[in-house]
Amino acid sequence: MQHIIDRFISYVTIDTESDAKSTTTPSTKKQLNLAKLLVQELKTIGMTEVTIDSNGYVMATLQSNVTHEVPVIGFISHFDTTPDFTGKDVKPQIIPNYNGGDILLNATQNIILSPNYFKDLLLYKGQTLITTDGTTLLGADDKAGLTEIITAMEFLIKNPEIKHGKIRVGFTPDEEIGRGADKFDVEKFGAQWAYTMDGSQIGELEYENFNAAGAKIVFKGKSVHPGYAKGKMINSMLIANDFINELPKNETPQDTKGYEGFFHVHHLNGSIEETVLELIIRDFDAKKFKKRKELIHQITKKINKKFVKQFGEDIIITEVKDQYYNMKEMVEPVKYIVDLAEKAMKEINIKPLIKPIRGGTDGSRLSYMGLPCPNIFAGGHNFHGKYEYIPVESMQKAIDLIVKIAELTATTNFSKIKKVKKVKK
Repeated sequence: MQHIIDRFISYVTIDTESDAKSTTTPSTKKQLNLAKLLVQELKTIGMTEVTIDSNGYVMATLQSNVTHEVPVIGFISHFDTTPDFTGKDVKPQIIPNYNGGDILLNATQNIILSPNYFKDLLLYKGQTLITTDGTTLLGADDKAGLTEIITAMEFLIKNPEIKHGKIRVGFTPDEEIGRGADKFDVEKFGAQWAYTMDGSQIGELEYENFNAAGAKIVFKGKSVHPGYAKGKMINSMLIANDFINELPKNETPQDTKGYEGFFHVHHLNGSIEETVLELIIRDFDAKKFKKRKELIHQITKKINKKFVKQFGEDIIITEVKDQYYNMKEMVEPVKYIVDLAEKAMKEINIKPLIKPIRGGTDGSRLSYMGLPCPNIFAGGHNFHGKYEYIPVESMQKAIDLIVKIAELTATTNFSKIKKVKKVKK
């Protein structure tokens, strides 16, 4: 396991935070520091066709070691970390033989990772955990995926008796800001299907995710001296508050679970004369997703009508943009790729946890670009914050799973494979 630990730590200690405000790809140049290291490692372990393009996308090939025809499959992960919490100067801590109690992450700041709050910790009693020092995130999302894919490829190269077809690996920038698939060259990648190693708890296998849209709503107002404001002032912040109050009360992230959708107000910034509200819209069901977007426009129309005489024009300007769609539509016609991963899990004694992703994934967009791409666990917990941790044993299981999927792909009859075409929505 030390080999896995060393590789993982070498990745997470490189700052690769992405930046949503940037217009470049990758969004931050520092992501290339890790991308170039990955290129070197792929070459060192014996991968072929190792490339990095001008946008930082890394691809490589493990050539087939069988003579019969086998579908080309892929494994994908991203190397950026979220800008929501700092990933600079990560100082991982190793907790061997975890005893099931509190873990002191930072004595100076009294930051404690406790199973009293994070009950999943108790699943890993007796295992080796890697945690933060309480001041940064860890970066297991998705440097665990990088570790697992490269280590699995290295294992296959060193153990040629394990039969496999051609395997492509791909590492992307900017997934955390929703751009990981923007410039991913599906044709160049050349796989029939792939798996993103980007889930959380061991056993996760996901091929459903939210349909997603983002809304930016600008509220206009009129500023007048408050002593003489009767019938004249229009406070845009209060109009924004009225808008929020029109949204369904119990359809927020904190009130929903499973297949339930939501509206999530995540930014609100304003003054009397202008307020900008940003929210996201999520639903698994396409029809409900459409109705949610329509509701935003209906509320806009209702409030505009109320103020049109006083303001003289629309007081609210609303822009709703789709972000990604439920990959289920693209994966279900070739669901055998999910069944294959499920079978592989069972063969190495992992209990499959097949559930929807209450979020997005590069796999969703890639599926609509013609590369069906379910998501598999990478092993980490509490992503995007100081309480993030990962059991090393979970990373080992992910490595074993990649190997087993490769092996099963080479020994399964895929004579009735259906091709998935690029879909524009």
